[in-house]
Amino acid sequence: MYRRPLQSAVRSLVHGAATRAAGRQTSDQNACLARALGTLQLARVSSACSPPCRTLHISTQLCNVKETPQHTEEEVGAFTKIIEAIGFTGPLKYNKWKIKIAALRMYTCCVERINYDDFFEQCALPDTLNSWFLVAQLHVWMCLVRMRQEGRAGKYMCRYIVHSMWEDVEQRSKIMGIDAMHRKEAMKAMTETFYAAIFGYDEGILSDDSVLAAALWRNLFNRDCEDPKQLELMVEYVRKQMQSIDALDGEDLLLTGEVKWRPLVEENAQSILKVATPTYNDAGL
Repeated sequence: MYRRPLQSAVRSLVHGAATRAAGRQTSDQNACLARALGTLQLARVSSACSPPCRTLHISTQLCNVKETPQHTEEEVGAFTKIIEAIGFTGPLKYNKWKIKIAALRMYTCCVERINYDDFFEQCALPDTLNSWFLVAQLHVWMCLVRMRQEGRAGKYMCRYIVHSMWEDVEQRSKIMGIDAMHRKEAMKAMTETFYAAIFGYDEGILSDDSVLAAALWRNLFNRDCEDPKQLELMVEYVRKQMQSIDALDGEDLLLTGEVKWRPLVEENAQSILKVATPTYNDAGL
């Protein structure tokens, strides 16, 4: 007899607890929903007042371009930064005199290891001092691009490459018998041409072939070229030379300055894009 009232009491107690728990759960859900709606309205108001954000373009395709290691910036102290801001050069990784000698040797490679007759013939350039200078500054620029990747020592070397170039140009003009007044005017014009060409070539090497061809047309051909094959030849020449010089070791360039240039015309130009594979004999050696 006593079991039924006890069971009914337990059932009513359990039912009441469940009802209260369900009520609390419902109230909690309603509170969460209210907070979510408030946050959403606040986000809409803030997004309407704030400027639109850029759209992120996500691509799952992998690039086939070979990644080259990035050169880390050389850490220098506060004193070195101060003296370099004044105009002096702080301590470098290598001896400064060795870098100067390497810079002179690199410039020598730009003027002694280039067949200028091929450029005069293939590009229809007149055999003059100005044409020689235009071809020389193209190769000097390629060396400057490569050495700027070698940190502070490379930039220090660039200064003496340019210094050697101007001394050589002045000596050649004296040998040709140009008087002092005309030589000064010619040097001023060449200086303006050189720094304008650097900006144009830098833009061209970082862009597509059409931009590089335009830079060569303005600077090397002096806006006087109607043959597209000549521009195509020079664009291919600059691309393959930059690929070749970029593969050279930076420390060897800082210490030796030795640069070997590819010929202007090659029978198999596609070979510059292929890595040379080793040859083996029948024994596998």
